[in-house]
Amino acid sequence: MSLQPDPTPTGTAGAQSAAVELLEAVRADLSGLTLPLELPGAAAARESMRASLGQLEDYILPRYRSLDAPLLAVVGGSTGAGKSTLVNALVGHPVTRTGAIRPTTRQPILLHHPADEAWFASDRVLPTLSRVHGTLTGPAVPASAAGVTPDPSAMAQLVLLADGAVPAGIALLDAPDVDSVSDDNRALAGQLLAAADLWIFVTTANRYADAVPWRLLVDAASRDILVAVVLDRVPPGAEAEVSEDLSRMLQQEGLGGAELFVIPEAGLDPLGMLPAPAAEPIRRWLAGIAANAAGRAEIARRTLDGTVRSLAVRVESVARAALEQDEAAGQLADDVNAAYRDALATIRAASSDGSLLRGEVLARWQDFVGTGEFFRALESGIGRFRDRIGAFFRGQPPPAVRVEEAIETGLAAVVVDQGAQAAEDADQRWRSDPAGRALLGSDDLSGASEGFGEEVAAEIRAWQLDVLALIRSEGADKRAQARWMSFGVNGLGVLLMVVVFSVTGGLTGVEVGIAGGTAVVGQKLLEAVFGEDAVRRLAEEVRAGLERRCERLLERESRRFLDRLAPGTDHGGTGARVETLERRAKELAALGRAG
Repeated sequence: MSLQPDPTPTGTAGAQSAAVELLEAVRADLSGLTLPLELPGAAAARESMRASLGQLEDYILPRYRSLDAPLLAVVGGSTGAGKSTLVNALVGHPVTRTGAIRPTTRQPILLHHPADEAWFASDRVLPTLSRVHGTLTGPAVPASAAGVTPDPSAMAQLVLLADGAVPAGIALLDAPDVDSVSDDNRALAGQLLAAADLWIFVTTANRYADAVPWRLLVDAASRDILVAVVLDRVPPGAEAEVSEDLSRMLQQEGLGGAELFVIPEAGLDPLGMLPAPAAEPIRRWLAGIAANAAGRAEIARRTLDGTVRSLAVRVESVARAALEQDEAAGQLADDVNAAYRDALATIRAASSDGSLLRGEVLARWQDFVGTGEFFRALESGIGRFRDRIGAFFRGQPPPAVRVEEAIETGLAAVVVDQGAQAAEDADQRWRSDPAGRALLGSDDLSGASEGFGEEVAAEIRAWQLDVLALIRSEGADKRAQARWMSFGVNGLGVLLMVVVFSVTGGLTGVEVGIAGGTAVVGQKLLEAVFGEDAVRRLAEEVRAGLERRCERLLERESRRFLDRLAPGTDHGGTGARVETLERRAKELAALGRAG
């Protein structure tokens, strides 16, 4: 008869629902987590995440959602240990391939009682494997994948084979070799073993101490899974010695409670079958498990709880890895931010300490003053208009415009230079760190990005337009209109820019007298036009506007580095994802103990 779930008490159903909710939250947390930095232990943590997600999908969530489903017994072991031969012996006729196309097979066979088919035909368990329904080929046909022609290039498929020789309540799954030369087969074997309610582990008298199987057996011990070890091909007279040594090793690794079955070395019949008595003790053991519903439930719960506890340990280790990633990413981000912060500070100082009022800017300022335009504006708006007309016909821009252009060129040179300096600094800092070096790879970010100079020039021109817009807005007052018209927008704009740049800490000697002195006159003239408070406010707005634009320019440049940290690292320093993972680990540990 089919084993269908019994009605679940309300309290148990509530606890089960809460458990599934927690497990789905853990799956979402791990799915959204990346560990992109190449830190010590990061590769192992990524593999642990991958394995944890796989086990959640393949076993833990399916088992929690259907606690009364038949047990899945996975038969695993090393290459040539006799797994398929054992499975054939357990059902009494050939049903699985015995290595004819090893190691390319990607179609593990799941044998189940016909009444249990519904439990395995859906994607309830091992949902990432597609299903293929096999057919018994009869005792006269050698084991050839239960009537399914294998395609070595195909994705892994689970071949479902209904067989009345399998007791209801338990299914047998013949897994690929755990030490296969095929990476895909080894991974598939690990996936199937991780989805098992119990293991039947097959080894031989010659290979029972091999390292690969023991790594899996130690993992089984950590999950508290029920394990039966089948010691195959034991030479006559060696049963006691070999089984005693294997029992000692199992005891040492925390598997002292594992069932141990010994199959003496024996010849196979023409169909590749063992003598019937060889597998009879294992067959009776499985039949006893299948016949005891309470015992099956206890095995399922024991394996499930152990697996959840093991998952809690892995999630906790992933949380530590995430914390290390966040700390490393934070340091890398700090290195970049410090480099560009220093660049902004240098630009801020250069644009306010008078050092920009030298060279070409100072020469153009002297031209502006020396032509008389600056001072004639005090006397007559008409004279200034006449000079403008003359400059137009001579093909020369007015001196005020030439000062603007010189300011643009000088300021752009400072910003571009500091952008390149910051990039070089950030690149050097990252290359001194293994994680940063891995993020950079072969890319050279030690200079400003292509087109940065054009971006800077555009931002400075936009800033100068902002200055002129402020002048227009402030000059809209009718009482100031006449004086405002005398100087013109460009003239007053130049005065305001010079005032912003005119703190003369960066100048020496004659430069101080020329730039500083005329700037003071310019400030007084602005105050005469707009008033002292308005000039102070305008200067602050202009200075703040320039700083905002420079900050945006450098922030965009820094993204070349910082974007390599995201997504996947909390370099903002909130630690939220680490706290969440740590809390999940504690909740999982409590869930595993509660069972």
